[in-house]
Amino acid sequence: MNDRTFTEQAEQLGRRRARMLPVLAVIYLSQQVTFFASTPADPDRPVDHVKIGAWVVLSLVLLAALTTKGFWLRPKEVRDLIDDEGTRANRVAALGWGFVMAILSAIALYMVSIFSPVSAREAIHVIVSLGIGAALVRFGMLERRAFRDA
Repeated sequence: MNDRTFTEQAEQLGRRRARMLPVLAVIYLSQQVTFFASTPADPDRPVDHVKIGAWVVLSLVLLAALTTKGFWLRPKEVRDLIDDEGTRANRVAALGWGFVMAILSAIALYMVSIFSPVSAREAIHVIVSLGIGAALVRFGMLERRAFRDA
């Protein structure tokens, strides 16, 4: 390991997280757009199971990154420094936005289902993707603002 202090490591990782979260959100949400643009008539092909499995794994990893300190392979001291009071407040605010977006997307899908059938798979996919995506964007924006103001 190098001779940087835990504080320096935490500062660098926190800045990296602030830069990466909005990019991850764009990548994640753009993958969902391509998923719905290429949905075949028969969703039970093996390749579609792989695609859905990849989405589930990515969603779980992003959710874990949002709800934990992240940087799981770093020393506990560094993770504790990264997860300061401001970051915890930003995380709570971001998860709140994600929850609101999930509820709004569920309401929108309910309204859409009146006019056009929406499968449970599609509905779950939209709700989870928009909820996680909104939380990622908001957390990234709040963290970037915190580092800009510091």
